[in-house]
Amino acid sequence: MEKSNILITGGTRGIGAGIVRELAKNGHNVGFCGRSENAATVAFLKELQTEFPGKFAFFACDVADAAMRENMLEDFIRQFGTLDILVNNAGVAPEVRSDLLDMSSESFDRVMAINLKGPFFLSQSAAKRMIAAKDGKFRCIINIGSVSADFASINRGEYCLSKAAVAMATKLFAVRLADEHIAVYELRPGVIKSDMTSAVADKYDKMISGGLTLQKRWGMPEDIGRAVAMLADGALAYSTGQVINIDGGLAIERF
Repeated sequence: MEKSNILITGGTRGIGAGIVRELAKNGHNVGFCGRSENAATVAFLKELQTEFPGKFAFFACDVADAAMRENMLEDFIRQFGTLDILVNNAGVAPEVRSDLLDMSSESFDRVMAINLKGPFFLSQSAAKRMIAAKDGKFRCIINIGSVSADFASINRGEYCLSKAAVAMATKLFAVRLADEHIAVYELRPGVIKSDMTSAVADKYDKMISGGLTLQKRWGMPEDIGRAVAMLADGALAYSTGQVINIDGGLAIERF
């Protein structure tokens, strides 16, 4: 299959870096963003350029910033020619886990701006560019959601709300873009070993060994990366709007 030009937000570490690596292994051309360039991003980009045959680029972008989103899209198309696939991965947890009754409006606004507003309007702008291409290539948008869209966690309610809204955004874009031949998917990670979960690793170690997930291990960034690679290769081209849980069986209800 023809290799794609893929843009991934939040691609410098954790789940995002796992996605970048798996797509690189499959020979795709990949642009990825983070809030700013630093020694780690430079080293990661060099690693990709050394180990894999595709074309790679880093873009500094805060997805909550409208001007930065537009600049990133323009820079991506300038370097890669077309945008074939967008992976909305960038996301944050609350800086402070607070009881639902103590959540601040500042924390709510921050999480919503990055986790929902950013990917929603980036998808909007990206879709217009995909539609304009008119070259017959397979195109899709992949949203990285979370099982928190369904599981209520009262100490990080703003995160749960943002991911529930991403689930609806996936449906909305799937409906709108179907006639434009652009598929839209949502991947829902469960408990994934990353910097976001490092602070509660001991808690989840015990919960996983106690049966939280059917498969008694942590999810890894490459688990999400392989699922993205499958979608990017068009393996589920007739499944737009679908949600795929990557959670080791966490979401299965049991007695």
